[in-house]
Amino acid sequence: SVLPGAQGTPSPYRGTLQGAAALGPDRGTEGGDRGTGQGPHMDIRNDVSQLRKLENCSIIEGNLQILLMFTTGAEDFRGLSFPRLLMITEYLLLFRVYGLESLRDLFPNLSVIRGTNLFFSYALVIFEMPHLRDVGLHSLGHILRGSVRIERNQELCHLSTIDWGLLLPDAGDSTYIVGNKPAEECADVCPGILDVEKPCVQTSINGQLDYRCWTSSYCQKVCPCGAGSACTAAGECCHAECLGGCGRPHDRRACVACRHFHFNGHCLPSCPPRTYEYEGWRCVTAEYCASLRKVSDNPRDASKFVIHQRQCLSECPSGYTRNESSMFCHKCEGLCPKECKVGTKTIDSMQAAQELGGCTLIEGNLILNIRRGYNLASELQSSLGLIETITGFLKIKHSFALVSLSFFKNLKLIRGDSMVDGNYTLYVLDNQNLQQLWDWSHHVLSIPVGKMYFAFNPKLCLAEIYRMEEVTGTKGRQNKAEINPRTNGDRASCKTQTLRFISNVTESDRIFLKWERYRPPEYRDLLSFIVYYKESPFQNVSEYVGQDACGAQSWNVLDVDLPLSSEQEPGVTLLNLRPWTQYAIFVRAITLTTAEEGRNYGAQSEVVYIRTMPAAPTVPRDVISMSNSSSHIVVRWKPPTQRNGNIVYYLVLWQQLAEDMELYINDYCHKGLKLPTSSADTRFGFGDGPEGEQDAEERCCPCRPTDGQLRMEGEAESFQKKFENFLHNSITIPRTPKQRRDVVAVTSPANASSAEPLAPSRPGGEPKPDFQIFEDKVVRDRAVLSRLRHFTEYRIDIHACNHAAHTVGCSAATFVFARTMPELQADNIPGNVTWEPAGKNSVLLRWEEPRNPNGLILKYEIKYSRESEVTTVVCVSRHRYSKYGGVHLALLQPGNYSAKVRATSLAGNGSWTGLVKFYILGPGTCGGQGDINRDMVARPGKGWGEAAAPSAAHPDRNHDGYPSGTLYASVNPEYFSASDMYMPDEWEVSREKITVIRELGQGSFGMVYEGVALGLVTEGEETKVALKTVNELATMRERIEFLNEASVMKAFKCHHVVRLLGVVSQGQPALVIMELMTRGDLKSYLRSLRPEAENNPGLPPPSLKDMIQMAGEIADGMAYLSANKFVHRDLAARNCMVSEDFTVKIGDFGMTRDIYETDYYRKGGKGLLPVRWMSPEALKDGIFNTQSDVWSFGVVLWEIATLAEQPYQGMSNEQVLRFVMDNGVLERPENCPDKLHELMCLCWQQNPRQRPSFVQLLECIKDHMAPAFRTLSFFYSPENGHHGSGEPSNTETDPSPEEDEPPASPLPARKDQLPNGTAPL
Repeated sequence: SVLPGAQGTPSPYRGTLQGAAALGPDRGTEGGDRGTGQGPHMDIRNDVSQLRKLENCSIIEGNLQILLMFTTGAEDFRGLSFPRLLMITEYLLLFRVYGLESLRDLFPNLSVIRGTNLFFSYALVIFEMPHLRDVGLHSLGHILRGSVRIERNQELCHLSTIDWGLLLPDAGDSTYIVGNKPAEECADVCPGILDVEKPCVQTSINGQLDYRCWTSSYCQKVCPCGAGSACTAAGECCHAECLGGCGRPHDRRACVACRHFHFNGHCLPSCPPRTYEYEGWRCVTAEYCASLRKVSDNPRDASKFVIHQRQCLSECPSGYTRNESSMFCHKCEGLCPKECKVGTKTIDSMQAAQELGGCTLIEGNLILNIRRGYNLASELQSSLGLIETITGFLKIKHSFALVSLSFFKNLKLIRGDSMVDGNYTLYVLDNQNLQQLWDWSHHVLSIPVGKMYFAFNPKLCLAEIYRMEEVTGTKGRQNKAEINPRTNGDRASCKTQTLRFISNVTESDRIFLKWERYRPPEYRDLLSFIVYYKESPFQNVSEYVGQDACGAQSWNVLDVDLPLSSEQEPGVTLLNLRPWTQYAIFVRAITLTTAEEGRNYGAQSEVVYIRTMPAAPTVPRDVISMSNSSSHIVVRWKPPTQRNGNIVYYLVLWQQLAEDMELYINDYCHKGLKLPTSSADTRFGFGDGPEGEQDAEERCCPCRPTDGQLRMEGEAESFQKKFENFLHNSITIPRTPKQRRDVVAVTSPANASSAEPLAPSRPGGEPKPDFQIFEDKVVRDRAVLSRLRHFTEYRIDIHACNHAAHTVGCSAATFVFARTMPELQADNIPGNVTWEPAGKNSVLLRWEEPRNPNGLILKYEIKYSRESEVTTVVCVSRHRYSKYGGVHLALLQPGNYSAKVRATSLAGNGSWTGLVKFYILGPGTCGGQGDINRDMVARPGKGWGEAAAPSAAHPDRNHDGYPSGTLYASVNPEYFSASDMYMPDEWEVSREKITVIRELGQGSFGMVYEGVALGLVTEGEETKVALKTVNELATMRERIEFLNEASVMKAFKCHHVVRLLGVVSQGQPALVIMELMTRGDLKSYLRSLRPEAENNPGLPPPSLKDMIQMAGEIADGMAYLSANKFVHRDLAARNCMVSEDFTVKIGDFGMTRDIYETDYYRKGGKGLLPVRWMSPEALKDGIFNTQSDVWSFGVVLWEIATLAEQPYQGMSNEQVLRFVMDNGVLERPENCPDKLHELMCLCWQQNPRQRPSFVQLLECIKDHMAPAFRTLSFFYSPENGHHGSGEPSNTETDPSPEEDEPPASPLPARKDQLPNGTAPL
């Protein structure tokens, strides 16, 4: 890895193109720097093709910004790589580049970021990159100056595995890495941990030793030669002057980059004599420096480079200047002059004025011709305000937007080396609104030679021009034609009398003014008055300051009609003013003036200053809270935007809130638990941590923030603003949503709540008590609330009060909801667990409730076991506990048992109690019908979801397909409590009757085959079947699961549900015999119908009629399941099957799970979930019922319409989860028929109760179904009549069965359920 010049060294970067990116006009290459392929600043935005600019760069001499690409996707970056790029001399910034997932391939060899100029104080900035998954700069070894800021990248992982201290000059303290994907949601694994490869180096950060890597396949380079050193790929030490690696050890000519300076192919600690440092990394000769030109939009600014203190620079530093004759800088006397050679420059826009920013001497002539603009006066002053001398003339013509020339604040001399028409040094023509030249009481201007010319300036009074003649020393040079009394001041009230205000009355938002009557010589000449007013914090305005003809940032103007009687005083009411704000006001009389000299009378008042009255402030802003103990909450806020007076104190009110009534009502053994937290608002900075308890009187004054703190706060604000500006200045063209959706999910914290009146009370359940409201007055913008109850939610209101609060009141409240921390021992069960026998084979366990729990107790868990058997876990809801003061355990085998209990409160689990021992007497019978506490285990999405679980042990099937025996669902599928889990029954088929023909594909438990079964339907006849097998390596548990899944299928008899035909449980391998669906799963079948599909069976894409037919068949199968109280939980095209005659049926699950594993998502180490098919309530609360199946059916319709596209294409599973929980739905597919889209929309109602049942859906489409549907469907069968309208059933709301009462519909536990039986989200 070599800089050019290291001849003969093997390197992937040899032969970089010569002069690949020139350094501006006239930047050549010389002396050992030829061919480095250096680039200047690179700003790459809007379009991915812009990246091609980097193609031949090996060094970017400047910064690299890649930003604002909103229409790109991951595919746009595939194959893009710039392996030549080794070094960036300034900083690297990435912002809002959509679709970019890693920098791994883009910059595989970027080794050094020098940081000679920083973005604020950062050399590497990665900000709001929505799809970036890892940084991936695996060759990066050194950031020589500046720090790292990585913020708000919601998918970004692999940050905890990078040791920034190895890259940065002063360890990693100054890195700012916040708002990225939480580490616990990232699977950050370094290479070698899972594989046989050599693991990465371990380093310690904050005392934690860990492996260091950029991605799961690239370690972080750690050189064994000492901190900050470089080595070869083989780990040999490079020369001390190398950075980023080298091609040969100990050779200063073989470095990838230089630690200090590069010259003639060598890396050197300093530049040799007669060479100068350039761009902080290379040495150049004086001749080379002299040949460089500063790059500028304006060619006149392309000044030469200079030399200052052994550096070649584009301009002298502040306080230094240069002579024309020399290229060396020398110190200025006083203010540094800046000479600008302009020839004759016309300023006709703000842009043109800005080009003269900082000029003190204009060599040449200026012509102002400004016809329009906004906020002109201040803009012009910032650009032209430093000009002291103009060597030629100044011409102001046709500048309708100018009111005054006072923006030439420092203009002392117009020299007149060249003149307008050879005569005029100052020429002022046709400026319709010009009223003032300069404020002559403060301004001195000299015009040593030449004359002045004024014509057609109707509002410029002659007195103003005559005053200028005196000040500039030009009096007597001009004749009457050159200062024409007929065309200057002809429309102004120039001979003015002073008007006096006689009264004013103020309120908070208005001022009433009166002034004296004005009598011009001819009263009929008086037309009206004009009142001018504006906000003015200081009493220093003149009527012209900051004014331009467009009225921008200037006076508000109000016309006032004359009073009806000439005896009445004129007056005005100024409305819509801001409270407690000082206004500058003056009034002018407007008279009818003629062009005759001497007739233009007028009157004007002095400027007066009046302050409005105070009003209540606006609300305090940005209130945030954190709890730092179980009895304290710290609250902080910012002052109101409009104080409307002087803020004197803040009124803080707080009140305990009752816990949500739902918590008392719900059964948390069956409902997902979303626990609140008391975690701090992330905006509480680290340095500004929680305060301890403070005495009522604070002992110390608040510390003044240090300059450093103020600077950091200012920087944080301007950092955000900078990115806002990036966004405002960019023009984005949104692309059609078909290609991508970007979801910004705003998830509120668990303890946030809607604004509700303090202390409401609700009927039913446990009433909400009225809690006392406390209040306090604080003078600072923070409060510490103490003596609070542990793990309790409080509403905190903050009002701002100003000095007039006693009359105007305080502001409205801003509020925050905050929860105190939990108390550690509060959820422990006091005392011991007691027991008493409660009839045959049952026992009553009792314990006391925790006396003062965190929030409230939601449920209890009991673990019990008989002697050395495996443990059983039982969940006891609040409601069930209250029945006995404990729990009734029934159906226990005789023997000695031990049990322990723990409580779960809002804050989580308490500690387990000590073990209680108990025993069950009696000669128990083993395996009897009522004695089996059997685990019915179904894999998520593979067994029928929540179903009446049939017994596998009863020998005869009853008439309706349901077994009569009882099975109990254990709440935890991890434990087994019976060994005889599957008993052969009348479904058993002899193995000899089965012949395997061929493999069909891989199922969830093992291979699936096509086969024939003899005598299955009719004696002696063969039937084609599908045979599912269990893998020979399967555990006992998997075999039992496999057969139990089949047991669920025994209950089904419906044409549109795939049928179970038999089971071979005796011997190995176990087989399940299913109806053969020759055309496979619906998802594969739909994809095969795409015109471009390789496996297209030669069929056209489905018509609307075909699609409705498929939909109706699926809906019919689902209506049957729903009528039989089955909840599917995983309805999707992959789980429907297509028969030989193209009938679609609800399939068995096991066949497709592994084939389509990408359709599932594992959240937080729990079970796999089909998030793209799940309803919002299933994602939020783990609620699965018929209504959630209807939502999934809507997604299946979408799959049918798109020929099985991936739903929410382009979004990650995490994004889909947030999108759907935030009320998002799939977009209408292209060319989707209205009828089909209407059905989808019905299924996707946010309120589950508003979704139709499957029977209602069939009502909509029954007329479009094929004739055979009438004879074959469940919909038209007597059973459907028997089951009513098929209204959705909500199995979640059924009370859970007591353990000592046989349940009507026991629910099989699922592997993806939590130990308390709740679903995983």
